[in-house]
Amino acid sequence: MRTVGLLGGMSAESTTYYYQAMNRLVRERLGGLHSIQLLMWSVDFAPIAQMQAQGDWNRAGEVLAQAAQRLERAGAEAIMIGANTMHLVAGQVQAALGVPLLHICDATADAVKAAGCSRPLLLATRFTMEKPFYRERLQARGVAASIPDEADRERLHAIIYDELCQGVISPSSKAEVLAMIARAGDADSVIFGCTEIGLLLSPEDVAAPVIDTALVHAEAGVNFALG
Repeated sequence: MRTVGLLGGMSAESTTYYYQAMNRLVRERLGGLHSIQLLMWSVDFAPIAQMQAQGDWNRAGEVLAQAAQRLERAGAEAIMIGANTMHLVAGQVQAALGVPLLHICDATADAVKAAGCSRPLLLATRFTMEKPFYRERLQARGVAASIPDEADRERLHAIIYDELCQGVISPSSKAEVLAMIARAGDADSVIFGCTEIGLLLSPEDVAAPVIDTALVHAEAGVNFALG
């Protein structure tokens, strides 16, 4: 088994979700007591979130690049950033490494296409929904994502940071997000494009096919580990 390095803590809630998913997948494939061979660097998210809010993406990228280099020196043979938004600095992180970065957008696009879809609704932080880095990478792989309207984007962003990242799961917020999906127009699928959304909603809550980015990214990490 190859060793995977996970940049976590963004948030700690979804990092736990990643760890559980990766271990479950390895156990399902290999059986018995097998589990993922993983190195993790968990950042303090508060300073990162402040850099995001201030638009200081270069500094945030430096923090993650340094953490990724530590994982590589410790023996990681590939790196994963356990957060969609922080893939805005994926290029900066990859440039600092001698091992591959397993990009969450690539795993997501492949999963959308595997579901027979091409026009997903992207639910995520405002950074991920509004900045071009994410949708352009999906588009390059044949996936044309749409996003909710501005009021819904603002509300969803608040739910993610003020609730989900802090371990708060609210039935009323779940109802709000399901209403956003219902207003989605001609989307043929839904991307849980923040790694915490799978803590609030399950695929069974949504009529359309769902791509949970945390789960498909975790699977990409396991695929690499098992070669």
